[in-house]
Amino acid sequence: EVQLVESGGGLVQPGGSLILSCAASGFAFSSTAMKWVRQPPGKGLELVSSISASGGGRFYSDSVKGRFTISRNNAQNTVYLQMNSLKTEDTAIYFCSTEAYRGQGTQVTVSS
Repeated sequence: EVQLVESGGGLVQPGGSLILSCAASGFAFSSTAMKWVRQPPGKGLELVSSISASGGGRFYSDSVKGRFTISRNNAQNTVYLQMNSLKTEDTAIYFCSTEAYRGQGTQVTVSS
């Protein structure tokens, strides 16, 4: 059974930082590209960042480029999203996903 379990969300002030983690199991993690997507309140899903299976290739949406960093640890089947300089518009549910599966998400709220 494929499982993607996100953690690390919470309430943070603008300009603050959070690190999201996603623990994966039930598939060949080290051979699978991973993504972080988010859903802001009342809006659809948007791709935030992705990382290739080896970790050598990374993509960031324009809205987070320079502020967020995606990484992975294939030995621990975990993918991370370091989020710095958070803005109110980063408020969303953040999901870890593969092409076929998505976790339950973790809420990130950026507010003063």
